[in-house]
Amino acid sequence: MSGDEYSPRTGSAQPGWPAPRAEGGLAARLAVPGSKSLTNRELILAAIADGPSTIHAPLHSDDSVRMVAALTGLGVQIESVDGDSLFGPDLLVTPPSGSGSVGAASSGLRGATIDCGQAGTVMRFIAGIAGLADGDVTLTAHESALHRPMGAMITALRDVGVDVDDEGRWALPFLVRGRGHIRGGEVVIDASASSQFVSGMLLAAPRFDTGLHLIHSGSRLPSLPHIDMTIECLAHRGVHVERPSPREWIVPPHPPRAKNVTIEPDLSNAAPFLAAAMVTGGTVTVTGWPAHSTQPGAMLATILHEMGARVARRGGALTVSGGRGIRGIDIDLSAASELTPTIVGLAAFASDPTTITGVGHIRGHETDRIAALVGNLRALGGAAEELEDGLRVLPQPLHGGVWRAFHDHRIATTGALIGLVVDGVVVDDIGTTAKTMPQFPELWHTMLEGNAAE
Repeated sequence: MSGDEYSPRTGSAQPGWPAPRAEGGLAARLAVPGSKSLTNRELILAAIADGPSTIHAPLHSDDSVRMVAALTGLGVQIESVDGDSLFGPDLLVTPPSGSGSVGAASSGLRGATIDCGQAGTVMRFIAGIAGLADGDVTLTAHESALHRPMGAMITALRDVGVDVDDEGRWALPFLVRGRGHIRGGEVVIDASASSQFVSGMLLAAPRFDTGLHLIHSGSRLPSLPHIDMTIECLAHRGVHVERPSPREWIVPPHPPRAKNVTIEPDLSNAAPFLAAAMVTGGTVTVTGWPAHSTQPGAMLATILHEMGARVARRGGALTVSGGRGIRGIDIDLSAASELTPTIVGLAAFASDPTTITGVGHIRGHETDRIAALVGNLRALGGAAEELEDGLRVLPQPLHGGVWRAFHDHRIATTGALIGLVVDGVVVDDIGTTAKTMPQFPELWHTMLEGNAAE
């Protein structure tokens, strides 16, 4: 499959997108679609719950389309139903018959071949439940994602009794020989490369015969808010995870309850829109901002304030205003590494250097994000350097040119951000934003018109 064929929603990579230039400070108010991380977690839990669940305001994007396709392939019934979201229908998820108890032959899942596309949540979360299927499950992915780390997940699955044949690759594609149940037990895992290894095991664990006692052994654990998100999703469905220590989780064998849940807006996908206020010296408001959230994007209010923005929260909306300049910062983004591309885009226009650390693991995302950001900035005349665990941006004037997305949605949106104030920036593949936000180009243009969707 070529890059231009990748998106199941857009059908085209839309190459050569001239990033629109802002004519002065923005004044926009907009809504953004639902959280990818929450949508795919809730889809997994609904698929193994003790009855049907409705997911309100889910994200409809490449990653969630892949998750829906994976689960329906395994025998889960997922129907679109009318809802109130601006961005698509709600989803009614009905688990296979026999899913009301724990143990052998209880999941009702069947064997299938799963194409994970570029979705890390699909490859890690579906791998967690694949052993519950009654039959073989083959997991593969888009060629640009076959490099993504899976070794720790394969090892953990084998430790709980799952038969995995990866032909020694420690990566996709691999085969899971499903036996209709998973034994469970104690597992020691090194999740330094991705918190999704922990979340994938925790999400599946309520269906293990004996539950799960998971211990992280690595030197670091990136993106802790995503693990907190997983635990909160489980708790909402009646599965209460014990945490004897910050690196240890105990999940009882207890089927998740059927629940109707509403997905929060994707706060990390809001990042380039809020950053746009700062680079243009304008104001952007994102509606539906939750008062409390486990999403890493919730850290944006603090980070953008530290970089010089005025930030206000009123009536369930977050407003960011620029105009006072952008300050460089030294920041550990290990808890919110997905914000790195947007922060780098802001740092390019700061008054002094920015150093970002704690994000070495993003070299293993859709692309090596550190190398991609540094290379793109240099190609536009900027100055940046790779660090062992991050990068450093040294602001200097930029010029137009091609901004390469590298099949990575967050790299693409950073090119759009820079293009707001630099003439002649062309993002080579804006279609890759469909991975988590198919509406990005339209919302970006509408933001510039000051009348974005609410």
